[in-house]
Amino acid sequence: MAIDKALWGKTSSGEQAELFTLSNSNGMIAKISNYGGIITELHVPDKHGDIADVVLGFDSLAEYEEKSPYFGAVIGRYANRIAGGKFTLNGKEYTLAVNEFPKRNTHLHGGVTGFDKVIWDAKAYENSEGAVLELSYRSKDGEEGYPGNLNVKTIYILTPDNSLRMTFSATTDQDTVVNMTNHSYFNLSGEGSGTILDHQVKINANAFTPVNHELIPTGEMLPLDGTPLDFRISKSIGRDINADFEQLRQCGGFDHNFVIDRKADNTLAWAVEVYEPTSGRRMEVYTTQPGVQFYAGNCLSEKADLFGKSGHFHPAHSGFCFETQHFPDSPNQPHFPSTVLKAGNTYCHTAEYKFSAI
Repeated sequence: MAIDKALWGKTSSGEQAELFTLSNSNGMIAKISNYGGIITELHVPDKHGDIADVVLGFDSLAEYEEKSPYFGAVIGRYANRIAGGKFTLNGKEYTLAVNEFPKRNTHLHGGVTGFDKVIWDAKAYENSEGAVLELSYRSKDGEEGYPGNLNVKTIYILTPDNSLRMTFSATTDQDTVVNMTNHSYFNLSGEGSGTILDHQVKINANAFTPVNHELIPTGEMLPLDGTPLDFRISKSIGRDINADFEQLRQCGGFDHNFVIDRKADNTLAWAVEVYEPTSGRRMEVYTTQPGVQFYAGNCLSEKADLFGKSGHFHPAHSGFCFETQHFPDSPNQPHFPSTVLKAGNTYCHTAEYKFSAI
């Protein structure tokens, strides 16, 4: 295992960003910045031993600041959407930034300046588990409208068996809501190599949370049986993405929260398997969370200047996300698993992305 650190430039506000390179003896490399906790590169071997970068991103810090659709970033305080940018906690209503307006009246991924747009304190080291990058940040009371001073930590570990493990934790001095995740876009053929529609996906879920026209959950948890969203048996992303199904029409493709079928709460459970047949690369996702958001990059083509590290334009479906999470809009959905973090308690969430080739 090895770790290197380099300066990566300064943000528009003059803060210094750093870029850490974690590597193992199999040729796997993860490059991660303390700006937004962003995974800028992830190099993974294929069935022939050839290495390719399998995450979407940019060449420069400035591009991440100016036009990134959350490529590779840590998301918080609240991943996904909160309806109307409002929630009530302990009898008090809190107002958050509505940062999808006028397209949608929603709060998305922590607001205007979420965890994806701040400089984290960084510490890199090696231990028995692998190469470790530990990122820390203090989100002050009232930041983006959320209550409580929140001390958050994200720990990335690149292991000898080609897993990238992420642990998110937080403590607060007053009751608040927390739902963190990582927002990497993957293409197992390699970044810039085309669409992900041929990737084979299997999701360990029997139900999903349907959404309304603003992509806010209706409050239901519906069975997947007989729907194009049923990935219990592996199938290509492209097979049903354009099916005549209301939920797909509303989202422009797959952009849904799947309810993970698990035997026990808060344990690391298998959630997803993705296989790319040409390279033979396989990615398995494990999580302690109750849900995972499958996003097929439907809206990437809306950004006309979205050119990635390869210099190629990123069209719709050039990358996919599997964001391990609590359910969207949980603060306004009392029968969803709670995202309330009480003062004195600790939020903790582990996700693991395991790579192999067959």
